[in-house]
Amino acid sequence: MKLASLKHGRDGRLVVVSRDLTRATDAFIVVPTLQRALDEWERYAPALEALAEQLEHGSVPSFRFHEHDCAAPLPRAYARRHAAAWPAYPALLRQAAGAEAPAGEAAPLRHAASDAFLGPRDPLAHDDPAASLDLSAGLAVVTGDVPRGADAAAAAGAVRLVALVAEVIRHDRLRPDGLDLDGAEAPALAASLSPVAVTPDELGEAWRDGALHRKLLVSRNGKTLGCPESGADLGHSLVALVAEAARHRALGAGTIVSAGPVSNRGIDGGPGRAAAEGGAGHACLAEARAAEALTSGWARTPYLAAGDRFRIEMKDAGGHSIFGAIEHDVAG
Repeated sequence: MKLASLKHGRDGRLVVVSRDLTRATDAFIVVPTLQRALDEWERYAPALEALAEQLEHGSVPSFRFHEHDCAAPLPRAYARRHAAAWPAYPALLRQAAGAEAPAGEAAPLRHAASDAFLGPRDPLAHDDPAASLDLSAGLAVVTGDVPRGADAAAAAGAVRLVALVAEVIRHDRLRPDGLDLDGAEAPALAASLSPVAVTPDELGEAWRDGALHRKLLVSRNGKTLGCPESGADLGHSLVALVAEAARHRALGAGTIVSAGPVSNRGIDGGPGRAAAEGGAGHACLAEARAAEALTSGWARTPYLAAGDRFRIEMKDAGGHSIFGAIEHDVAG
């Protein structure tokens, strides 16, 4: 099942989207918003799934689905926990900065803003030409209610939806290694989710072991920045992050757990090669710059600037977009 929220009020208007992302039908006859559906998932999910099947068969009224009309699936969420789930990312930034990893095992999660997600095709305001705007692209899951101390099985059962997530960060305001005290990125200037959020069963074999095994496609101004494999080099699966987030306190329905930029190691265990050189590239500008600094002595990739456009997408085995695309123009 694929769900989206069209722009309408503060919480959007829930629609069910066809598998090929071409058609949608209003879900108001079942439930008006995604948050309301998450609050009583066992009650509303079967009816939404039936609506999705009817949409595929053309037996309900539908309309053309346009990603530009979408708000984030959850325009505002009660809570978000965030992690650097791919350890190659923080390790590379620390190495490039000549910084050591903190003593002991750092907590993998931190609280992150979730009260106002940018729409997936909205322009990104940028009014400070001196700012170094970093792009970070990854994955997120949306949970139902998760009890405190939930084990891996309970955490897996509480994952309701999977989505893409993008963050834009003021890198010029970070520590030299580009990380905060918990070993994850600093708070984002702006964050956005993919137009469509997808139930795990819809992902088929690509969703296994608590992770999504597909390439994340990241481009800037039409040129590929990276296509890292999201199921490779994980330190913590998405399900493991949900369990960790619930270790000391329960999670409410609609909590978003995001996993940081997807990051693949090189074949020698070191920095991965750039996409232009035949490698997997990077899903984060700071990581691309760190890899360049370590391998060639200087960082060539510029940070985001006014006039730039970046796009984040993931495709299935048939080459079809799974979640739709996050695409932002950086406004001057």
